[in-house]
Amino acid sequence: MGFSAVYNTDVGIKKKTNQDSLAIKIADTPNGQVVFSLVCDGMGGLAKGEVASKEVITAFCNWFDTQFVEMVDNNSFSEELLRYQWIRLAVEQNEKIKAYGEQNGFMLGTTISAILIYREMYYILHVGDSRVYEITSVIRQLTADQTLVAREIAAGRLTPEQAETDSRRSVLLQCIGASPVVEPDFVVGQAAPGAHYMLCSDGFRHKITPQEMIERLGPGTCVDEAKMKEGCEFLTELVKYRKETDNVTVVLIKSE
Repeated sequence: MGFSAVYNTDVGIKKKTNQDSLAIKIADTPNGQVVFSLVCDGMGGLAKGEVASKEVITAFCNWFDTQFVEMVDNNSFSEELLRYQWIRLAVEQNEKIKAYGEQNGFMLGTTISAILIYREMYYILHVGDSRVYEITSVIRQLTADQTLVAREIAAGRLTPEQAETDSRRSVLLQCIGASPVVEPDFVVGQAAPGAHYMLCSDGFRHKITPQEMIERLGPGTCVDEAKMKEGCEFLTELVKYRKETDNVTVVLIKSE
């Protein structure tokens, strides 16, 4: 399985700083190519959210460059070891960012949605309300929002349509850096050949429909990197046109 990937990120129409951060890494291994990507949506006054999101991006990229490479070299990669390393890293980052905020007298934090596709499996670490999707002829959300409105939907007190305009839609149940204890979701599944995998901050998805994502970012449309980039840019401009006020970030990965 091989991969290509593109991204687009935009400060949006209202905020002065872009507090989203992202990374994409594609590498060759003895077991074929691997792709690792993550999106972090920072929160905090001024540029403090940017500090949190970039710190987590850096930590996980360092993990890929060292611990993942070591697992591949030693042929010791396993779902259990990956889960242990990722969750430990998320907990460490939560404590580090929380301590930084306490020392400087402000609160900051970040979501994280990370995906590793390796040996025809995908592995996802998730905290907050950024998302990972799988797009084929249909679109499937692979992460569950850790938000107040998602909890209300699950309890039957809100519909998904009501949640999109609810004033509490950005209230997170946990995030890295601002939670007393962080408990990441860890998701595993079989990667679909030819599928596209999309990561995005919540600012990307509120103003567009799943069908629009399929039409602009699906395998039927995005036959090469130029079309993938074009689709990401088109939808970014569309959500801005529809008056989304948040930062807007999307990563699109094509599996082959």
